[in-house]
Amino acid sequence: MTTNNNPRAPHPYVGMWVTADGFIRQELLPNGRYDEARGNRDSAYTGRYTVNGNHIDYIDDTGFTATGDVRDGVLHHEHLVLYREAEQPTRSA
Repeated sequence: MTTNNNPRAPHPYVGMWVTADGFIRQELLPNGRYDEARGNRDSAYTGRYTVNGNHIDYIDDTGFTATGDVRDGVLHHEHLVLYREAEQPTRSA
């Protein structure tokens, strides 16, 4: 009998995504859940997500649904544009 104890690598979209101003921070967790903070409000929205290609479907814990698409490494989530936290553009003064 053989077993495969090797954990699967997380999806490439897993991690923290932020708006350019840092106000909205959306973390895609490896377990298919997300946690979105807005300003000083941690966990403003939480729920689950699924990925199909470059498309993301969100269902928050209240039943609200939303969608997003990753294009050229940028997450376009409804009217929001989010960047990988490490790749967040700097705001010019």
